[in-house]
Amino acid sequence: MVTASVPRLVVAAPSSGSGKTTVATGLMAAFAARGLAVSPHKVGPDYIDPGYHALASGRVGRNLDAYLCGPELVAPLFLHGSRGCDIAVVEGVMGMYDGAAGEGELASTAHVAKLLRAPVVLVVDASSQSRSVAALVHGFASWDPQVRVGGVILNKVASERHEELLREALDSAGVPVLGALRRAPQVDTPSRHLGLVPVAERHSAAVEAVAAMAAQVSDGCDLEALVSLARSAGALSCAAWDAAEVLGPAAEPLMDAAPPPPLPVPDPGARSPQTPASALNGLVVAVAGGPAFTFSYAEHAELLAAAGAEVVRFDPLRDEGLPDGTRGLVIGGGFPEVYAAELSANEPLRKAVAELALGGAPVAAECAGLLYLCRELDGQPMCGVLDAGARMSERLTLGYRDAVAVGDSVLAAAGTRMRGHEFHRTVVEPGAGAAPAWGLRGPRRRVEGFVQRGVHASYLHTHWAAEPGVARRFVERCRTS
Repeated sequence: MVTASVPRLVVAAPSSGSGKTTVATGLMAAFAARGLAVSPHKVGPDYIDPGYHALASGRVGRNLDAYLCGPELVAPLFLHGSRGCDIAVVEGVMGMYDGAAGEGELASTAHVAKLLRAPVVLVVDASSQSRSVAALVHGFASWDPQVRVGGVILNKVASERHEELLREALDSAGVPVLGALRRAPQVDTPSRHLGLVPVAERHSAAVEAVAAMAAQVSDGCDLEALVSLARSAGALSCAAWDAAEVLGPAAEPLMDAAPPPPLPVPDPGARSPQTPASALNGLVVAVAGGPAFTFSYAEHAELLAAAGAEVVRFDPLRDEGLPDGTRGLVIGGGFPEVYAAELSANEPLRKAVAELALGGAPVAAECAGLLYLCRELDGQPMCGVLDAGARMSERLTLGYRDAVAVGDSVLAAAGTRMRGHEFHRTVVEPGAGAAPAWGLRGPRRRVEGFVQRGVHASYLHTHWAAEPGVARRFVERCRTS
């Protein structure tokens, strides 16, 4: 067993809205500006924060989700993402001890910090308190003795006098103050119905926001003390996750596929040049990207490539055709409802997607991808692969799900169990002609999604690292379809 020790910090908070994203992203950018290779991570299923992390660090943001992947994969996936890095910053989720509903500590920031043997930096919104901050910090630091709160960063501090009062109070809490940030509206990032607006939709403004976060953190935090704290993390006695290794000998490349290219970090809104068919080795799997489809786990493309696919990205807002030689299609999550008119206007691509799917080629679609395959979305014509209409709703559907495959599909054999996450404000009203994809277990049992020919479409976001055979099965179906 390999023993590895990457300096690392987990950025947590008592509750959402305390400033975790500002501090974590600012730390990543500040450390990178000092010449450190920074590995960015996010606890939980969030897809948007990792986009800001990528801008700050210059590396792909990765998720660590103990519910979707299981606790045993958290450290290996962390080591995979942090290969060759000098320091890692892990942004937490919600309040530090908030995990999957009804599952105790599972998938909470505290749980992941323990799995990573990492010290925690607690970000506290101090805007409406002074001496009470000591009681708050003491409670969080002492609640679970296995969680090491190594320092506090005070956020939204009103003045020098306010900071003095806060520091005096915390002297008795036994937790050092590692930074104090003044109120700074200029670093705020816009939100809408599902959280922050993704980087791909506001790249220039996002770059400015990240720079402002970095400046604020550099000015208000003791970076040397934070690096020292990161170096105190315990060693991890496990091997780094590797896509080729987890797929095993049965997943030798099906074609003469090139190794997976590094995932891009630059402007996600920029047009991706189409790769000539003559330059492709092997079996092309097209993966949707661009501003409308920004939700994707990095490990999915890595698993597809390790299974023998040539992963080629395209933008459904701009590209009028699928990449040359496409044999399979993956359409992840995002915000198609924001771009419904533009997606509908790209009729050549809609027709190409429909032809590919109706011809039996494997298509895996999650959430936004499901909506794109429907007959219409908010009255705008979509691809028409599924006899279903989609529309925006006032109701937010949110939460982890325990799912079992109802029947065989291009992704899973009947009976395969996977965990997923739902997060949407849309409703799909199905017609006929498709079987359900998943049966959801638990107190509110129901079926969900569509399986039709080679199409697997569902609201569930899943993490394929938890079930690598999904990628192998998909690529094998691409080869034989």
